[in-house]
Amino acid sequence: MKNLSYACFGMLAAVSMLPVAAHAQEEPASEPITITGSVTLVSDYRFRGFTQSGEDPAIQGGITVTHESGFYAGTWASSVSFAGNTEVDLFAGYSKDLGGATIDGGLLYYLYPQHGGSGADFFEPYLNLSTDVGPVNAKVGVNYAWKQSALANVQDASRPLGAKSSSFYLHGELAAKIPDTPFALNAHAGHSWSDAFPGGFDGKVFDWSVGATASYKMLTFGVSYVNTDEPKALGYKSGIGADGAVVFSLGASF
Repeated sequence: MKNLSYACFGMLAAVSMLPVAAHAQEEPASEPITITGSVTLVSDYRFRGFTQSGEDPAIQGGITVTHESGFYAGTWASSVSFAGNTEVDLFAGYSKDLGGATIDGGLLYYLYPQHGGSGADFFEPYLNLSTDVGPVNAKVGVNYAWKQSALANVQDASRPLGAKSSSFYLHGELAAKIPDTPFALNAHAGHSWSDAFPGGFDGKVFDWSVGATASYKMLTFGVSYVNTDEPKALGYKSGIGADGAVVFSLGASF
């Protein structure tokens, strides 16, 4: 049965526009296509508060191709402790600068290629809006997955067990760099509604995290505390990850 937490956080792509110098001869135009990527080691892969790696370390990596028009596409993958031990996410979307704010929307496809079938795979559209408030970048977003087989009902007693269900996730993030230092602070809060496991024992889950990062050249070290309002449950070594945890990460971007 598909676990609603079988997925990664939503992706946000941004286009970097190079300034044009005021010379008599025009400077060469920036490349229309930008390719970025990352590789990260985490002490525990958490998605919307729930562990995806059995509270063990996970290796992750991704690549994004962005066009100067704002369209982008890419893939992201992680080791997990279920569904064949591999999660692969495909995504495509469009990001637009509105002048003071950025809107970003697209579609995520979560799949588990070693699971032996598509029963765990599902689609999830997303929409984000972000802006800078002084030194703080603030973002709000929504993810919605329509009724799909992977999102099986285990909550609503009025519907057949295993019937297709949908999911709705509302979230917000704050991030701020500390001036003249390599450090940054971040915070996240989200709320999900779904009859699919583990959408909450009442079909609802609140998750949150606070953390900090330190960057040096292409490397970023992070630490965060992640938790939900759910009690510990059976599933992984010490529950489905509903208990709070400190998560460490070390990543390299290119």
